Amino acid sequence: MSIANPLKKLVKCVILDLDGTLLSTDSIMSDVLKGYLVKYGKQWDGREATKIVGTTPLEAAATIAEDYKLPCTAEELISEITPMFSKHWCNIKALPGANRLIKHFSSHEVPMALASNSPRENIETKISCHPGWKESFSVIIGGDEVRSGKPSPEIFLEAAKRLNVEPSSCLVIEDSLPGVTAGKAAHMEVVAVPSLPKQSHLYVAADEVINSLLDLRPEKWGLSPFQDWIEGTLPLEPWYIGGPVTKGFGRGSKVLGIPTANLSTDGYSTLLSEHPSGVYFGWAGLSTRGVFKMVMSIGWNPYFNNTEKTIEPWLLHDFDEDFYGEELRLVIVGYIRPELMIGYEMIPQANFPTLEGLIAKIHEDKKIAETALDLPLYSKYRDDPYLRSSV
Repeated sequence: MSIANPLKKLVKCVILDLDGTLLSTDSIMSDVLKGYLVKYGKQWDGREATKIVGTTPLEAAATIAEDYKLPCTAEELISEITPMFSKHWCNIKALPGANRLIKHFSSHEVPMALASNSPRENIETKISCHPGWKESFSVIIGGDEVRSGKPSPEIFLEAAKRLNVEPSSCLVIEDSLPGVTAGKAAHMEVVAVPSLPKQSHLYVAADEVINSLLDLRPEKWGLSPFQDWIEGTLPLEPWYIGGPVTKGFGRGSKVLGIPTANLSTDGYSTLLSEHPSGVYFGWAGLSTRGVFKMVMSIGWNPYFNNTEKTIEPWLLHDFDEDFYGEELRLVIVGYIRPELMIGYEMIPQANFPTLEGLIAKIHEDKKIAETALDLPLYSKYRDDPYLRSSV
């Protein structure tokens, strides 16, 4: 990207967490616990998620058993639910940017370690389902191989020892607060990629907080930069979403002067959870009007403090009338930037304290998308059959 990235510190190796950092485990955890708690007449509502992210399996089980008042010990709970989790391990998807990151560091011969609170056997099983992952890590350490799991620094210090490097030359990439605490206690540099929505402001101990792995800039740490950004955009494997245009609060037009064609998120919760909040672009097909360039935001829209993740496409065309209720099909082909926080610095180089600054940035997104969509890499998707098919 064109954003200046001043060097923070030179590092020699990278230590990665697994669950929530490289793998999207949240939905699997929710599905398993929902099914398990039914037998006790309980309903998993996700309220413990903030408590158990990044903890050891035993600590997580103890929290669940206590909060739901289950008639079993933490050890008994683990023995019962572990087989339930095992059935899903090869169905866990890599988070956006995970494969790209691993391939990049591997191709540039950056030593990598995998350090997770999960047992080593479980880690091996999970990564075996992702081709090339196991071979890319020089070191793999499970929580059962150290005396204390995160937030203790022991697992990271052991990773550095096995990599034969000084802890201060390591960059840790973590999604949880216990992981960040452990990394800093080990005197390592830490990049946090928060896995829980709207929790970024809690990661004050991290050296950098990013929205997703798509936003990592290795050159900030003296490592080889990604070379796949094109005209300020990152190409993605296309993904598809569609439905009738819904009438929202009218905030896009009234407050921002930007008429968005909102889509209902009903039926797309899983899909949305797989894609980080941010600004994307692609092609939009309206059932009766044709195909148009499009830029869109996915996320909580911090300025309006949304309580749910939304999809807000902006069709880059001047329409004479509204088209509420019409079928809208989207093919998303690229990524531009993370969602911007207003009110505190999550992304310092792109923090906007004013509405005017936000509006200017959105219009910049429009220009980037309009230019990029003329490139053959992206323009070929204008003829995707999905854009013209009926729902």
